[in-house]
This record gives sequence, structure tokens and C-alpha cells, in this order.
Amino acid sequence: MIYKQIGLLVRYALDCGLIEKGDEVFCVNRLLEILELDEYEEPCLTDESTELEAILKAILDYACEKGLIENNVTARDLFDTKLMSVFVPRPSSVAKRFFELYAESPEMATDYYYKLSRDSDYIRRYRVSRDLKWKSESEYGMLDITVNLSKPEKTPEEIAAAKKAAPGGYPKCLLCPENEGYAGRMNHPARQNHRIIPITIDNSDWGFQYSPYVYYNEHCIVFNKKHIPMKIDRNAFRKLLDFTELFPHYFIGSNADLPIVGGSILSHEHFQGGRYEFAMAKAEVETPVVFSGFEDVRAGIVKWPMSVIRISAKSKERVCCLADKLLLAWRGYTDEKCFIFAETDGEKHNTITPIARRRDGDFEMDLVLRNNITTEEFPCGVFHPHPELHNIKRENIGLIEVMGLAVLPARLKTELSLLRTAILENARLEDDSVLSKHAAWVASFKDKYEFTEENTESILRKEVGLVFSKVLEHAGVFKRTEEGRDGFMRFLRSVGTEQPV
Repeated sequence: MIYKQIGLLVRYALDCGLIEKGDEVFCVNRLLEILELDEYEEPCLTDESTELEAILKAILDYACEKGLIENNVTARDLFDTKLMSVFVPRPSSVAKRFFELYAESPEMATDYYYKLSRDSDYIRRYRVSRDLKWKSESEYGMLDITVNLSKPEKTPEEIAAAKKAAPGGYPKCLLCPENEGYAGRMNHPARQNHRIIPITIDNSDWGFQYSPYVYYNEHCIVFNKKHIPMKIDRNAFRKLLDFTELFPHYFIGSNADLPIVGGSILSHEHFQGGRYEFAMAKAEVETPVVFSGFEDVRAGIVKWPMSVIRISAKSKERVCCLADKLLLAWRGYTDEKCFIFAETDGEKHNTITPIARRRDGDFEMDLVLRNNITTEEFPCGVFHPHPELHNIKRENIGLIEVMGLAVLPARLKTELSLLRTAILENARLEDDSVLSKHAAWVASFKDKYEFTEENTESILRKEVGLVFSKVLEHAGVFKRTEEGRDGFMRFLRSVGTEQPV
């Protein structure tokens, strides 16, 4: 049977163009080496399916049965990455082909690279397809909702083993270029099938790759080749705009550089982008403004639950200069009426989440004002989802959420299914150890609907979307009230803006 699975895996690689016919024997022998086999009989393959997940599962089951690996998610992931590495070209070959295609068009280059990342199983399509995804209508546009199931759940034993594993200093983090080709370990994923495209932005060396979890179409990560911390400054704006010049069909953005309002990896400078238009990008400017000395740069407040200033111009440098002016002003800005403090007890609170894109040939940047102040009442952050929303979203509001895509925890798949049953059975949620956290939320909308077998799931999804709108409103520093709008205009006037045009 194992010979058959080896044959099917090689056929898969041939079918999707990872290898050519002349590579077949070489790849079989590499797989035999990994599986510790000395013999091979060519199987008879007729109309057998080359569905990758099923092939890899069969080989992994064999490896577990023969004692080659332990039967857990981590060990299996490390091993199947090693198997797939057999079919992936060397980094220099991938980069060479990428730039050959780039000379024809950036889209052709990224199409090639994205296909390679998927076919090589660096992006595990079969896992990504399990994510729950839907769109939710809001007053700000159509929001994207996803319940993230791409990252496999680990057993307590695997978690314990990862904690016991000696902390490695190589690679320094998940974003370092040394991950390319790395075999992995219990507390660090394998990246033998991973390839990085070298690019230059702002005259510095960076890497371009795709996220293995692809929360949206062609979700890419762009990272500094040096392991240096995140920093939002004029150079960061220039790097973002440079990227949009290299890849005008992609947007690019950066998480903020402070805890709570920043991303999960603040220790390594990186951006995220892709070929997708989020609700925030579609949102219109509701209050145009003109900044003194920047009359050639269009600017205004975006109709969005968070506090967003959009600026655009033909000149990349002019957009960069105005973005820097706004950042410096915001870093030092305090407005006690809106509970905005630039600094308390020596800790700085204000920063920006920037997103850059090309629109009709112009350079466009959205600057999202952020503040990470905490209080005894809100220890997770004043401008963070408040406790009444934690049943749905407790985690930080990073770049992806800011743009209008809710990345929700995997637990909600089970909990929403259980809630559907409980609502239809009119069960008392307060008595359920799992569902009691949702009791107040369900009570807030239960009387609005007539629940049936057919509509309960869609109602729950709609209400989740409404919660996400509130999550974004909580993260906004200037609330969408008359007082909040006045506060927003006070800040803009402090920068040097004229009255709205």
C-alpha cells in the first residue's frame, strides 16, 4: 500500500507542475529515504484520486504504524512538510522564475508564487477550507467574518511537550528569513516547503511570502530581513508605499507598534497585504478636509467605526510627508474630554495602524488612530473590546480586524452550533457551563426574532456581525457621536487643517 501512496504523491506533484517527468525517479528515491525504505515496486495507478490530504494522511498513518513518528498533530505536520519538500525547487530557482514573470507583469509573478505556495502544501488548502466564513451587513459596509479553524488544535500532551522543549534561538522568530527550509521542532513549525522572494523597499532588504493561514485572498507577509522591532514612522510609510509601487494590485498595511493595539509579533518588523478589498477600503470619505501646506493631497475622515484619516495624491512623497506629520501630531496629542492621553507615568499610548494601496494611479493611505491606555475598569484597554463583547471577541484588534475582517476563535464553531440547539429548545443558557457566557448576548436579541430550524443559524451569524461592528466601535478613539466628531475635528485642527470642504 505504501508504494501506491508514494506513486500517488509523485503523480500529484507531476499533475500540478511541481516537478517534470524527468524528476520522477529522483523524487521517489527521496521519499523512500524519508520513509526509511530500501525497495520500491512501481504501483499500478489508473483512475486513483490524487487528493493531497488523503494521500498524506495514508503516508502519515504508515509512518506512525512503523514508529517513524509519534501520532500527534505536531509530529505529523513536521513529517508531511518534510515529504512535500522533495518537490519544491531551491530558493534561487523560485526567485529566478518569479522575477522572470515579474518582468512581464507583477500579477503573473504573484500568480506563480501563490500557486507554488498552495501546491507545495505550505498553504494547507484543505485546512483553510474548513474555516467558517460569512459576510455580515452593517452601516459601514459588508464586514467579513471568519471562525479560524486553520490552525490545528493541539492536545494537552503536545502543548506540554512544546513547553518542555529547549527554547531555540534559531530561527529567532517565525518571521526570520532563516525559517526558509527549516525542519522545525516541537515548538517551531517546519518550513522545508517554504520559499521567500527577496525584494527591496526603501533601499533595504526585505522578504515577501504568503501567510500559511490565508485569512483572505493572497494574504501575504512582507518582513525585514533583519530581526528588528516594529516601528511606525516616516520610514515605515515609505516602505508601505514602495511596496504598492512594486505590486500595485496588492494593498499593504502594518500593525501598530504598541502592545494591545499591535499585532502578535512586535519583535520583528513586518507588514501584511494581499489581493483583497476590505470593507474599509470601500468606505467613503464622509468629511473631506484640507491640510495647510498639503493642498495637493486629498484628505478626509472615512465613514468607519474606528477613527480613520484617508490621504491620497499622485506623489508618493507627498503622501508620506503628510502621513508623517499626522503621526507626529498624534503621538503627542492629548484630549481629556475623549479620554485620550498621549502618555501616562512615562508610558506612551498613541500610535497609528497604516494601510496603503493604489487607487486609479494614485497613492492612497488610511491612517487609523490607535491608543492603548488601560484602566482598572478596562485592564485590556479602554479602546479595546469591552467585557460584554468578550464572549465573541476578546483578542487584540490588529490590522486585519481594523480593515473589517473578524478573525474569531475556533471555540465559536462548537458554541454557535450548541446555541442554535439551545435556542430552538428554549433552554436556559445560564445553567450551561459552556453557553452561560452567551446568555446576556442572546437575551439582548432573542425577542426580535421568530426562531425556526431554517433561520436560527443565519440569525446567530447576523448577530455575530453586529457584535463585530461594536468591537470596532470600541476600538475607535473618537466615538461616532457628536462629541466624538468634535474631538476628531479638534485633533485635525491641531495639525493644521482648514474647515471641511
